[in-house]
Amino acid sequence: MNVATPPVSGVPAEVIRRPRVRGRLFRKYVALFVAVVCVALIGTGLFEIWFSYQEKKTLLVRIQREQAESAASKITQFVREIEGHIGWTTQLPWDAASLDEWRFDVTRLLRQVPAITELAKLDAAGREQLRVSRLSFDVIGSQTDLSGQPMFVEALANKVYYGPIYFRRESEPYMTLAMTGIRADSGVSVAEVNLKFIWDVVSQIKVGQRGRAYVVDAQDRLIAHPDISQVLRNIDFSHLAQVRAARASGQSDASEQELVAKDIQGRQVFVAHAPVEPVSWRVFVELPVEEAYAPLYASLARSGVLLLAALGLAFLAGLYLARRMMVPIHALGAGAARVGGGDLGQRIAINTGDELEALANQFNEMAGRLQESYADLEKKVEIRTSELTAANRRLAAQWERLRQANAFKSEILGKVAHDLKNPMGVIMGRAELLMEMAARDPLPPDKVLAQVAHIRESTQRLIEMINSVLADAMADALDISVRRTSVDLPALVNEVVEASRPLVAKKRQKVVVAAPASLTVSGDHDRLREAVDNLVSNAIKYTPPGGRIELAVARAGDDALISVRDNGPGLTADDKSRLFGRFQRLSAKPTAGESSTGLGLSIVKRIVELHGGRVIAESAGPGRGSIFTISLPLHPDTALQDQVAG
Repeated sequence: MNVATPPVSGVPAEVIRRPRVRGRLFRKYVALFVAVVCVALIGTGLFEIWFSYQEKKTLLVRIQREQAESAASKITQFVREIEGHIGWTTQLPWDAASLDEWRFDVTRLLRQVPAITELAKLDAAGREQLRVSRLSFDVIGSQTDLSGQPMFVEALANKVYYGPIYFRRESEPYMTLAMTGIRADSGVSVAEVNLKFIWDVVSQIKVGQRGRAYVVDAQDRLIAHPDISQVLRNIDFSHLAQVRAARASGQSDASEQELVAKDIQGRQVFVAHAPVEPVSWRVFVELPVEEAYAPLYASLARSGVLLLAALGLAFLAGLYLARRMMVPIHALGAGAARVGGGDLGQRIAINTGDELEALANQFNEMAGRLQESYADLEKKVEIRTSELTAANRRLAAQWERLRQANAFKSEILGKVAHDLKNPMGVIMGRAELLMEMAARDPLPPDKVLAQVAHIRESTQRLIEMINSVLADAMADALDISVRRTSVDLPALVNEVVEASRPLVAKKRQKVVVAAPASLTVSGDHDRLREAVDNLVSNAIKYTPPGGRIELAVARAGDDALISVRDNGPGLTADDKSRLFGRFQRLSAKPTAGESSTGLGLSIVKRIVELHGGRVIAESAGPGRGSIFTISLPLHPDTALQDQVAG
């Protein structure tokens, strides 16, 4: 950028004093630029942080819940398998086999199921007949009376008994499981089950760095934990909020609950839980909140650093842009002050390549014209008179255009009023007829439907005419624009044909499409579809019922062609001369009482010309059909990109 204001002699210093570069306007531009960037960055950052937080929380809860449910499912399966193995020992009465045979079967069972360390058989009276153990000698026929023990009483009452958890050798948890058979003389099988499998399942659950899983029994006592010392302390977890909430929730919705609570050490943790059936245990999975949010906090820190850096860059960019704008403005102000002080030879040199440079050039031209006016007043008057004359002519031309616009508006109103009067009259007449018929007698449904069909048909015609007028008005108001993308012409033609199926079926017409697999042009998909749709609608409108309509897409040199052929009334010579004008109707009338506003083809012509193409209308004569062909360049001139109808 180069700004120069040559010194001027004889001009007061207060007139030519250069204004300060950094003024209020400068600060406003910098503040506005920084504020806009700041709001955009902060808003984007807040939205990103919020959604990241929600996604992280949802994913975390889902993972913890799945881990809890998986562990609960494994423990449930383990218990069910133990029940299944013990269950077969309760199927036969005592007199079905000798004690040696029972001992052999139980020994084989202990070999097959390592989790069962001891199995005892009680007869129907509750006396112990057999005890086989991995940890001690086998006992046969001890006749120990266990009929008063809970294992015997509850097994007979409930078919199965789950005893409390206890520990052997201060390390491994055990549970007593008793089952009875269907027969009254089957007795009770009592098994001591090693629950080390549950500890293995819990220990394998990895939740972050400090997360953990644990299991509590029906009395909310800790029975499985990665830290076995916690289990050996026989800790009661019933005071924890998450355990109370899990018990209060019941079995129906336990898998749907997640909460933030404090663990046994007082830390805030995310908690998910799942029930273990049929023993009424629960699996809990916990992850410290600070660890769960650590990635989010790191993301916040990174976002904060990036935000500060972006704000710094925005501030520097605002300073740079504001200075580039303000220095030329101050130069213009200084030059205007000098000219106001009488220095008509003052010239301002601004080389910014933008509107400021154009403004400086206009200022210099103004100063030059003022200087010339002082040198030759008569010549200046003559020039001003000539300019005034030219201005009057332009004003007259504008007045003439305004008059033509008013005349065109009157023409539109006249034609629209005339075209809309007929369907409106039909609607009103049919409605009054319905009212009169309803006042006399109850109307049969077929007559009502017939009148409503007439009203609906007239209303549809009315809507189509209004849409055509509005489309043309929008085109006049510079609303037809071309935003180019890659358009597949065969696919576009098939879209139009599919949309026209109901009307084609109603008139029993046949539509045939001949197109290559793909032919692509650069254009506005919606506008080109509108043009093709207008041509297809005209063909359907003027083709008699049972007629044939043919659409073809082809390539001819550097052009893509879309042709629509019908076997309607064809075109006369007069039709061809005024075909693409506004409110121009063909000599032939549409079939089936349909109407036409005479605007569709003018809109087609305007859209195609915006794409650098042309529309060709051909006909062999009246009664021999017509062909409308859209020709579009395959390689449009870049000057035609993104243009707006004028």
